[in-house]
Amino acid sequence: MSPWTLFLLALGVSADAFAVALGKGLQLRAHVLRTALVFATAFGLAQAIMPLLGWLLGSTFAEAIAPFDHWISFGLLVLVGGKMIWEAVTPDAPADPEHPDHVHDTEAFSAREVLLLSIATSIDALTVGVSFAFLDVNVWIAVGAIGLVTFALSFVAVFVGFRIGTRFRRPAEIVGGLVLIGIGTQILLEHLLA
Repeated sequence: MSPWTLFLLALGVSADAFAVALGKGLQLRAHVLRTALVFATAFGLAQAIMPLLGWLLGSTFAEAIAPFDHWISFGLLVLVGGKMIWEAVTPDAPADPEHPDHVHDTEAFSAREVLLLSIATSIDALTVGVSFAFLDVNVWIAVGAIGLVTFALSFVAVFVGFRIGTRFRRPAEIVGGLVLIGIGTQILLEHLLA
């Protein structure tokens, strides 16, 4: 996997974390730097750990799946990318009537909420990690890149959300989904045309 492809993959899987961090920033009235550091660190770690777990799972079954591994990688990436696009184009749940200014999935800022949001935004990365077992990729570089890109995007997203709101949440999710579908298609075509 080329460095450029890996960077695009990292951008794609970090779109959910970016969107949630953007929503968190929208709610802030103070403590922006502290909130940005907490969410960026939690999201970056989760996005790095989950693909590593996926890779370990995929490596366990790599020999049995080798003849059709490119189809699995393609299917997983298209599934994750399609899910991201679907979530971006479907309407959000209505806001809490008691707190209409809150984004419904990022209301609280407790350690439990940060943990739950970190896991929820990194499930897609677990699936992508499974595909690493079937690709020519250094998993340590890949998970490091995903973690660092997610950290940087989440950190910036809190500040952007604080300044301008959630205007870019849906476009970020759509672009992230399209990137993952594109990478899955590239993997499939490389194997079929080889």
